[in-house]
Amino acid sequence: MTNRRSERLLNLLIMLLVQRRFVSKARIREILYPGQNEDAFERMFDRDKEELRSLGVPVEVGTLDTYFDDEVGYRIRMDEFALPEISLSADEAAVVGLAGKVWQHATLAEATTEALRKLAAAKVPVDVAALDIVEPHISVDEPAFDVFWQATQERRAVVFSYRRPGSEEPTTRHLQPWGVVRYSGRWYAVGLDTDRGAERVFRLSRIVGAARLVGQPGGYDIPEGTDIRGIATRLAPPPQAEAVTVLLRAGTGHGLRRMAVSTVAGVPGPDAVTPWDRVQVLGNAGVLADEVLAQGADACIEAPESLRHEVRDRLTALVAGGAG
Repeated sequence: MTNRRSERLLNLLIMLLVQRRFVSKARIREILYPGQNEDAFERMFDRDKEELRSLGVPVEVGTLDTYFDDEVGYRIRMDEFALPEISLSADEAAVVGLAGKVWQHATLAEATTEALRKLAAAKVPVDVAALDIVEPHISVDEPAFDVFWQATQERRAVVFSYRRPGSEEPTTRHLQPWGVVRYSGRWYAVGLDTDRGAERVFRLSRIVGAARLVGQPGGYDIPEGTDIRGIATRLAPPPQAEAVTVLLRAGTGHGLRRMAVSTVAGVPGPDAVTPWDRVQVLGNAGVLADEVLAQGADACIEAPESLRHEVRDRLTALVAGGAG
């Protein structure tokens, strides 16, 4: 499915979901399919409706006026679209959480914002709360994620500066990305390193500065049968358990506390306003860093120093990206 069609389907989904009444076909055409002639609009709209239905979205058809049934409209009812209460195992929940990271990265957030902007410009009343049933509130914290995700979708090469472990100075690298994958608590870009003519993986947190798209869309082909996760598992450093000491504000960080091997209460913390606890956790450093970042101002890494610096660099990059 192309990016343009994906965005159009998302726009249609949002338009039909956030309104309380049926929307006429003419109104849908005016806002979401401008410039299309009658035949082209009918073909595209019918195709898009069926695509949504094939994905399990209940697109409902009904009359716009109680007394006149000659004009029909469309809507998606929240009560039919919302999922029933479900129970997930730990592994299943992890997969859903990972999918949520992809939902809320900047590209999809921008598409959602653009859809709502179009509706607002057309003075269409919307119920924004309806979006809560389809939006997992999990974010991707790597500034380079969006560029590599877009490159994978459009098959465009990426140029970036990369600092290898143990190296002071970054080097310029050129990659044709095949995919972006989460492995051992880290985000990796997998693809063909054109400088070396071989498949490589690059950890996104080691990218220095802004990654840049180059070339035209469709500039390369992804080898048939490519196993992105298999390549990452084979080429990325294996996960290692590491002792991490975290300062937690009293009464917070329950997920980290459940993994703790030791806890010391009432220790000095970053501020003297509230009491802090020193918690030592043994686990994968990347996963633990994500957990600490999720706690915001209620947690900070005390040791090891390398992980403390990494978390600081990630926060600095996020602030710089937000300012930009």
